[in-house]
Amino acid sequence: MNSNAINTPPAVYVYEIPVRVWHVLNALIILVLIVTGYLIANPLASVTGEASAHFVMGYIRFIHFTSGFVLVVGLVFRIVWAFIGNTYARQFVLPPLLSKRFWSGVWHEILWYSFIDKRPRKYIGHNPLAILFMHLILFWGTLFMIVTGFAMYGEGAGQHSWQFTFFSSWVIPLFGQSQNVHSWHHLMMWFIICFVITHIYVAIREDKLSRQSLLATIATGWRTFKDDEPCDD
Repeated sequence: MNSNAINTPPAVYVYEIPVRVWHVLNALIILVLIVTGYLIANPLASVTGEASAHFVMGYIRFIHFTSGFVLVVGLVFRIVWAFIGNTYARQFVLPPLLSKRFWSGVWHEILWYSFIDKRPRKYIGHNPLAILFMHLILFWGTLFMIVTGFAMYGEGAGQHSWQFTFFSSWVIPLFGQSQNVHSWHHLMMWFIICFVITHIYVAIREDKLSRQSLLATIATGWRTFKDDEPCDD
């Protein structure tokens, strides 16, 4: 056991209400963006009848764009809360990447998830591997989707739009051409899908096999523990 470990309190209030509300809303928005984004890349078959009576893909695009703006607001809020919330709220935005202890924890979690190490470590906040992947995929991945999304939106909004000025004007040349931006935007969607699937699996697995609560914690905010041994964070 690490000599720097702290004694385990009976319960710790880890996830504040704003973080838990953001978590739920962000998950719903990402789900809507994934479904509508997939349909935009793979449009539905043409519907029969007078064209003026149908606007199916138009509505799908509208929902996608609106959800994108909501995603931006949510990410800005989450960044702000990382600085005004508690210590555990900062892990999503400001992980301790320069800490040797952090990377040691990442390696241990890889061994634990690979069924090589038989004993899980005990954390009050997120474990180091979860922090790393949430920071890389969820934080930077979301930021990447916002930037490339606005770059594509700016093409339709026109050269005099703020989306074109702040995004399209430099993002599209950076990627070489518009189609490359579309391709990378779509590819990142699949990375996020893989992250979501893994996130759900790990959450259920850790709730059963780890030494602290998980699913109940994201619902109530309180972390409880299954033994009286010290924590590793």
